Amino acid sequence: MVTPRERYWFPAKRFGWGWGFPTCWQGWVVFAAYFVVFMLGVIFLRGRERAVESIAFVSVITLALLLICWKKGEPPRWRWGGDCS
Repeated sequence: MVTPRERYWFPAKRFGWGWGFPTCWQGWVVFAAYFVVFMLGVIFLRGRERAVESIAFVSVITLALLLICWKKGEPPRWRWGGDCS
């Protein structure tokens, strides 16, 4: 039985290393959730008053986003434009 080709939530960037904006709804949900949680952290942690907690919070949610991109995104590698395949 042939399995359908896996669809990446986050495509590789055309230039450089990493991922671009999402290409499907699942990726947009992850991206929106990251933004909402980030903004809630900004509101409730108040960076100047609780700097260490704010840095730790942003680090943890960013690491979670990167892990999701790594798992559900196109394999990262350096790209210099042209054909991205």
